[in-house]
Parts: sequence; structure tokens; C-alpha cells
Amino acid sequence: MKVAIGGDHAGFDYKKKLVAFLEKEGHEVKDFGPDSDASVDYPDHVHPLAEAVEKKEQTLGILLCGSANGVAITANKHQDIRAAIAWEEELAALARQHNNANIICIPARFIDYDKAESIVKTFLSTDFEGGRHGRRVDKISC
Repeated sequence: MKVAIGGDHAGFDYKKKLVAFLEKEGHEVKDFGPDSDASVDYPDHVHPLAEAVEKKEQTLGILLCGSANGVAITANKHQDIRAAIAWEEELAALARQHNNANIICIPARFIDYDKAESIVKTFLSTDFEGGRHGRRVDKISC
């Protein structure tokens, strides 16, 4: 699977570890930055990632920042993006199953790395259920 990953300085350490994990799992990973833990403006990394997912150049996306709020808000400005915040595996599964989320946003300052990795595994391995959820998802875009 083609997986896009990015975020801000607060998520940098988790991002590095997740890139290695994803590559080991056989995914093709595109890193949208940042390239260090120096302070950055997260929209500079989120918009290009969201555009790549929106254009289907990347299958799914992962964004990491301190609270996950800023990256989620920014990504969701894109018409065909459904970015969901998850701090538990069940939330990641429901985001895929019920909302057809195509980007998962992880709050790096509020969970440990192992939980972040487990959330990513769940997100990438869960399919959209469609059905009544499809009807609802079709009504999201303006």
C-alpha cells in the first residue's frame, strides 16, 4: 500500500519510527516532513500530503502532531479528505468502517509510541463497510 506520512515537530519522533515500521511491513511510504523536531508550521506539510491522498497518488495518510487537532482541521479543508483523530484502536477502526477516513491523525503528546503503531496497524488493515455508511459518507462533501 502507498502510505503518506507527515505532521509537525511534536510528531517527528513517532513519524521516524512509523516510517521504519511501515517499510518493514512492506508498505511504500512517502514522507511529507518535517525532517527534524525543529518547530514548523504544520499546514506546510499537511496540505501536500492531503493533496496526494485526494489525488489518489497515495492510498492512505497518517498525520502526527501534539494534539492531532491542527493537522485534522487542516487536512479536512480538502474536499475529498476525511481525516479522523484517533487515540485508541477502536476509533481508528470505526473511522475506516463507518466514515471511510482516508487520513488518520494521531495525538503524539497524549499516547505512547506502541499505541500509535497499533492505531496505524488497525487503520491500514480495516476496510470501509459501505452500506448505510456509504450513503452518509456521500453527504459529507460540500
